[in-house]
Amino acid sequence: MSKVATRFAPSPTGALHIGGVRTALFNWLYSKNQKGTFHLRIEDTDKERSKEEHKIQIINSLKWIGIEHDGDEYIQSTKIEDHIKVANELLKNGNAYKCYCSSEEIEEQKKRARQKKLPYIYNRKWRDADEKDTPKDIEPVIRFKSKIEGSSILKDLVQGDVEIENNTIEDFIILRNDGTPTYNLSATVDDHQMGMTHIIRGDDHKINTFKQIQIYLAMGWKVPNFAHIPLIHTIEGKKLSKRDNASTLDDYSKIGIMPDALRNYLLRLGWSYQDKEIFNLDESIKYFNLEGIGKSPSKLDMSRILSMNEHYIKTINEQELFKNFLEYCEIYKEKIKPEKEEKIKNSLSFLKNKAKTLEDIFNNAKYITLDKINFNPDDLKLIDDKAERIIQEFKVEISSLDILNREKLEPIVNSLIKKHETNFKGIGQPLRVILTGSKFGPGLYDILISLGKEEVDQRLGNKITR
Repeated sequence: MSKVATRFAPSPTGALHIGGVRTALFNWLYSKNQKGTFHLRIEDTDKERSKEEHKIQIINSLKWIGIEHDGDEYIQSTKIEDHIKVANELLKNGNAYKCYCSSEEIEEQKKRARQKKLPYIYNRKWRDADEKDTPKDIEPVIRFKSKIEGSSILKDLVQGDVEIENNTIEDFIILRNDGTPTYNLSATVDDHQMGMTHIIRGDDHKINTFKQIQIYLAMGWKVPNFAHIPLIHTIEGKKLSKRDNASTLDDYSKIGIMPDALRNYLLRLGWSYQDKEIFNLDESIKYFNLEGIGKSPSKLDMSRILSMNEHYIKTINEQELFKNFLEYCEIYKEKIKPEKEEKIKNSLSFLKNKAKTLEDIFNNAKYITLDKINFNPDDLKLIDDKAERIIQEFKVEISSLDILNREKLEPIVNSLIKKHETNFKGIGQPLRVILTGSKFGPGLYDILISLGKEEVDQRLGNKITR
């Protein structure tokens, strides 16, 4: 049996779609599970829309989520001559023919099909025409001579046996009249030349698979195994498209979803293993199989993604979390100054509380990263004369401390509560506002300890203009 080889074949015409990421993930995991290889093919034959920047974005996105392909990228546009050669072979061996229908004729056929409410199928006018009857002033397309009788069965590794009447598959175009190959020809030739053993892709490709298998058989090539994954839908049950919010990887990374969390979520989106929910990378490879893929579409659930991300934020090693956080800030927010890094690192244990994303941690840590406090005007109203006295007395009390820790701070706060006949909020709220600019945020002791003696002293001395 040949070694398993899978591929992911995106077109570089835009940012990588989340459905594409899951397809790539399933291909990659299957090949790794089977000790095989995973390849990346860039289908860049649409010269108008294909861009180098999109290709780079696709490669970087896959790398970000932990998917690295084997060998060099396979660039489809460099193989056009091979595709054309196969089209001519099919023509020579009687499995394809030249079609001289004008675009007006085709449009007329489509119009009649619409009127009869039937799916359009080309009427095969030139299928058996005599070469001497062909017009000389029209550049023909080349159509594949599809089977007309009987039915074909696809032994799908996810969907089971899928049967189709052969007469419903039209004689599809394999070479346009400008001499360029179409998707079904190019994809088939590429998959054959790349030695692909398993084609794992969205179930919107099922009809393409029946067409492509016919090319394999006509060329006498070994037919690979096919597995069609149900598509991803929106929470409302509609097919997810690139126009939807949160449809590309960038949409997730920019709000601070971590790669491991998103990969775990996508793995579980339409695939299951027993009742296990959380999979690290090694477990993902070890347990992944095609049998665990469901047959129904999956719904992309943002609340579930956030919940998964929150789990990772709370449970992964803090060193790893900090690394993720710094990378996130550098790309999407601002580079954290070296002198602030240590304070954030030491405060992660509480900054990550209630954080569902890295953006939440960034917002929780803003009081540390800011050089100048921006006061919330409404919260400033809380600083009345009594609050100002509390702030000044607290500043005096901590001046003799060499270090700020809970053990030394609690007695000071308790004595101020007693002296001013108030409660913890009465002391904590004005202090939190003067130190962070807002009455919301981490606990008072966490704020004081994370900022450190020097910074606290400086902030308590801030002049407030009401």
